[in-house]
Amino acid sequence: MTGARFLPVSWPMAEKFWWEVSMEWQSPSGGPSAVKTASFQDAVRMLNTLQTNASYLEQVKRERGDPQTQLEAMEVYLARSGLQVEDLDQLNIIHVTGTKGKGSTCAFTEHILRNYGLKTGFFSSPHLVQVRERIRINGQPISPELFTKHFWHLYHQLEKTKDGSCVSMPAYFRFLTLMAFHVFLQEKVDLAVVEVGIGGAYDCTNIIRKPVVCGVSSLGIDHTSLLGDTVEKIAWQKGGIFKHGVPAFTVLQPEGPLAVLRDRAQQISCPLYLCPPLEALEERGRPLTLGLEGEHQRSNAALALQLAHCWLQWRDHQDVRKLKVSRPSVPWPLPLAPVFQPTSHMRHGLRDTEWPGRTQVLRRGPLTWYLDGAHTTSSVQACVRWFRQALQRSERPSRGPEVRVLLFNSTGDRDPAALLKLLQPCQFDYAVFCPNLTEVASTDNADQQNFTVTLDQVLLRCLEHQQHWSCLDEEQAGRDLWRPSSLEPGGPAPLRLAPRGPRPCSSSSLVFSCISHALQWISQGRDPVFQLPSLPRGLLAHPTASNGASVLREATAIHVLVTGSLHLVGGVLKLLEPSLSQ
Repeated sequence: MTGARFLPVSWPMAEKFWWEVSMEWQSPSGGPSAVKTASFQDAVRMLNTLQTNASYLEQVKRERGDPQTQLEAMEVYLARSGLQVEDLDQLNIIHVTGTKGKGSTCAFTEHILRNYGLKTGFFSSPHLVQVRERIRINGQPISPELFTKHFWHLYHQLEKTKDGSCVSMPAYFRFLTLMAFHVFLQEKVDLAVVEVGIGGAYDCTNIIRKPVVCGVSSLGIDHTSLLGDTVEKIAWQKGGIFKHGVPAFTVLQPEGPLAVLRDRAQQISCPLYLCPPLEALEERGRPLTLGLEGEHQRSNAALALQLAHCWLQWRDHQDVRKLKVSRPSVPWPLPLAPVFQPTSHMRHGLRDTEWPGRTQVLRRGPLTWYLDGAHTTSSVQACVRWFRQALQRSERPSRGPEVRVLLFNSTGDRDPAALLKLLQPCQFDYAVFCPNLTEVASTDNADQQNFTVTLDQVLLRCLEHQQHWSCLDEEQAGRDLWRPSSLEPGGPAPLRLAPRGPRPCSSSSLVFSCISHALQWISQGRDPVFQLPSLPRGLLAHPTASNGASVLREATAIHVLVTGSLHLVGGVLKLLEPSLSQ
C-alpha cells in the first residue's frame, strides 16, 4: 500500500481525551440554576448537551418511530416555548430545500431582498465557526449578547413548561430552529429565509404552514439512512415542504425526481414551476455577475432570482398563484417560471453575495486555500470542476515547483471512496486526512463540539479514508501504465492542467489527529496569518512527513483544496481567519 500512515495520537490517549471532554461538557445536574454565569460560551456549552449521545443516536436509528410523530412533537415544543404555529405566518417565510446548493440559494435570495432595504432573517445550517452564524439578521450572525439572551430565555421557558409526559428539552437542531423563530419575531424582520435541515417532509422546519414561496435546489444522494437510497425517494422527502396554493420553484432535475416533485405538488394543489436557466434572464441585458464562484452557482442564482421575484410580487399584493409563465419551445414536465429583466437590486445582490466555505478562495503568500464543503457525489464533481478551472486561471510561467495538497474528511453515511475517486483527476501531490477537530484538546472551543460521534470513530474513519486513497492511487498507477496515449474515440476532452515536471506515480498521504496539526504541516509557517509553533519533532519522524515538509518549504506555490465536509471547512476557517471567532 502506497502512502504513509501517520497518526500522531495513540488509541489510549484518544479514549482518555474523549472521556475528559465528555465529562467536562455534561449538563449540570441542577439544571439552569446550576450555571454560574450566563456568558455566550456557557450558552453554547449548554446547547451542546442537547446533541444526541453517540450510543443513543444508534438506538434512535434502530427504533425510529413514525416521522410524522416527530413533527408533531416539534409543534408541542413550539407551544411550550410560548408560540403557536400561526405566529410563524408573520415571518413571511421563504422555505428552501434540496441536496446541494440550498445554502447558496438562500444566501443569494437573502442578499437580493436585503438590497431592497428589507430587514431579513436567515436560518441556515450547519455553522462553520460559531453557532450564532445559523441565525442571521440582515446577513450578519446575531451578536453573542443576543444569542445568549434568547438562548436562556427559551431554555428556561422549556424547563418551566415540562411535565412528566414529555422530554424537557428538544434536541440540538430543534432547539436552534425554535430559537430562530423567536429571534426573528422579536427582531421584527420583514421576511425570513429558512433553509431545511435534512429532507423536508419531516424536517423540524416544516412546521411552517404558510410560507410565501418554496424552493427546491439540485437533488442528489445524501443522508440515505434517513431519506432513502434513491433520488426519487429523496425527491419525495424534499417535496414535503410544498403547501396548498403556495408557489414553488425548482431547477432542472433528472426526469425521475422531477416527476416525483410534480406529483407531490399536484396532490396538494401547489403551483410548481421550473426555473429557466440564468442565460434566459441575461438575454435582455448585461451578463449577471455572481459573488460565488463555480459554474454550478448559476443554477442556484437562477432559483434565488425566482424566489425573490415571487416574494416581491406577493409583497405588492399580486396573486403569485397565477404567475405569468413562459411558453417553452419544447415540451417540459412543468411550466417554466417567468423570464424577467433582473433589477439593479437583484444584480447587486447576486454580485455581492458572500457565503463562506463554498467555492471560497484565500490567497496567502505562496499558499492558496480553496475551500468548498462539498460532501455528495454531485457537489464534489462541481467542486472538482471549479478547482481545476481556478488552477487554470492561476497558471503563470513556471518560476519554480508548485505543489497541490488535498485536505479531506467525510462524515455520516456518505461513501468516502466514491468522493475520493472523483478528486483524483486534480493530481494532488499530497493527500491529508484529519477529523473535524480544530485541536486535539478542544475543550475551549464549544462551537466545534460534537457528541454524536466518538473520537475513536472519527480517527478510525480518517485511517479508512487514507486506505481508500492509497488503493485508488495503486489502481490509477496500473491504468496509467497500460493506457494508450490517445483518448478513447467519442470520449469527452479532459480539462488539461499545465505539467509541473516529474511527480511520483501516486501521491503521499498523511493522517493527523486535528486540523491545527494538518495546517501546520501544510503551511510550514509560510501563511502570514496562520502562525503557530512548529509541530513537535516526533510528529515529523515519518519519511513522508519529513520529506514533504522540505518540498512544501521550497515550493513556489502551494494550492490546497479543503473539501468533503462543511465542518472540516469551518474548522479550517476558524484557524485561517481568526476574526470569524470574535
